[in-house]
Amino acid sequence: MDIALKVWRQKNSQTPGKMVDYKLSDISPDMSFLEMFDVLNEDLSHKGEEPVAFDHDCREGICGSCSMYINGRPHGPQTGTTTCQLHMRSFNDGDTIVVEPWRARAFPVLKDLIVDRDAFDRIVQAGGYVSVNTGSAPDANEILIPREVADEAMDAAQCIGCGACVAACKNASAMLFVAAKVSHLAVLPQGQAEHQLRAERMVAQMDAEGFGACSFTGACSVECPKSISLDHIARLNREYLGAKLASNNA
Repeated sequence: MDIALKVWRQKNSQTPGKMVDYKLSDISPDMSFLEMFDVLNEDLSHKGEEPVAFDHDCREGICGSCSMYINGRPHGPQTGTTTCQLHMRSFNDGDTIVVEPWRARAFPVLKDLIVDRDAFDRIVQAGGYVSVNTGSAPDANEILIPREVADEAMDAAQCIGCGACVAACKNASAMLFVAAKVSHLAVLPQGQAEHQLRAERMVAQMDAEGFGACSFTGACSVECPKSISLDHIARLNREYLGAKLASNNA
């Protein structure tokens, strides 16, 4: 395959960026999208030019590092797929592919296609945990959990924190991310003790980070590589409303 690339290049967060054109030949359709970028960077290095900086780690669709906005969609044209699991056979010979970083005020560009997603970490630190006494691991059947509850918790726990939901939302909202982190604990008995405080603190931190309000368009769920359901946003809203009512009546 021969392809043309338009890639966002930006030296750092203080320097204005621009789109730069590149051409690649003899690209295998069986290459992953990141392997194609490896080829590009090898060519740039041989020419003495600066390689394109991009996030990656596991390359197995698990870590959430590979955040690229490809042809106007987070992670590219395939639904339910991360950038690292996207293959070049999803494109055609002669295609022009436009690659940008996530666009959100809360995700400032660090360099080229790399954005700072520390805001997500701070949201989780605000309440995305269960407080327990340390000690030996409890028996697996000490707390019995119905299968349907465990399945629902695992559906939410699939969130890899990539930020595609934010990139897809016209308001750059993090509601789906926060909802997944709240929901997978809220449905479990271990998370019930702190469920009100958790929702209140995590939503407050989300707002403090500068994420926008939910747009109600559902683009976040559509573009989520793990297909996290909008039902979890509904649960977050219920958890948050309940927490506010409880705190006002306290």
